[in-house]
Amino acid sequence: MTTVPGARGLGRLTSPEVTPATVIVPVGSVEQHGPHLPLDTDTRIASEIAARLAAADDTALVAPAIAYGASGEHAGFAGTVSIGLAALELLILEYGRSVCDWASRVVFVNGHGGNAHAIAAAVVTLRSEGRDAAWLPCVVAGDAHAGLTETSILLHLCPEVVRFDRAVAGNSEPVSTLMSRLRSGGIVSVSRSGVLGDPTRASAEYGLRLLTDMHRRAHECYRRWTPGSEGRLE
Repeated sequence: MTTVPGARGLGRLTSPEVTPATVIVPVGSVEQHGPHLPLDTDTRIASEIAARLAAADDTALVAPAIAYGASGEHAGFAGTVSIGLAALELLILEYGRSVCDWASRVVFVNGHGGNAHAIAAAVVTLRSEGRDAAWLPCVVAGDAHAGLTETSILLHLCPEVVRFDRAVAGNSEPVSTLMSRLRSGGIVSVSRSGVLGDPTRASAEYGLRLLTDMHRRAHECYRRWTPGSEGRLE
């Protein structure tokens, strides 16, 4: 999904080629991103950040992405596949236990906000068991879902998958004012298109700026490697 120079992919190696390393695991989702962005948008972004982190660390390996997440808030839109919080937490937990049999440490790079609670819970358990596990989110200031932010990033990363001619402005109210309705009725209750924000103003140039800032934040946390109380790198 990414071609970042210098990033070593775990899936391409043979077993004897694998040495103790930091394993960086992108975690995304398969969920609607409006009429213009692909269902794997979050996985693409998480994979890019993971690859950039690995490219700057010659001891790191990028694992194949965990492509499914907890996306129940996107129910009602065709294409969304959610495995739920409980299943995701168990997946991350067993993944971490297995990879830490041979890896020095593991960090999960989360591209979908709905995954955060499950990832944090699993990482806390892993750390309580003595494993050097952590997680970090792909965060940047911007609108909430399939709007200016994500559309700009994908226009920079992979413009060929963006159906920009289909982009429509969605609900641009602050998420804080939408939260009660989101919790009770999901995205479909506040946005018929599934978009929160305005993708029609997106550009590849702005996407580069956003991605650069996202990577800078992630890299600083990764370099310090100071997991907080919920295992998130701070």
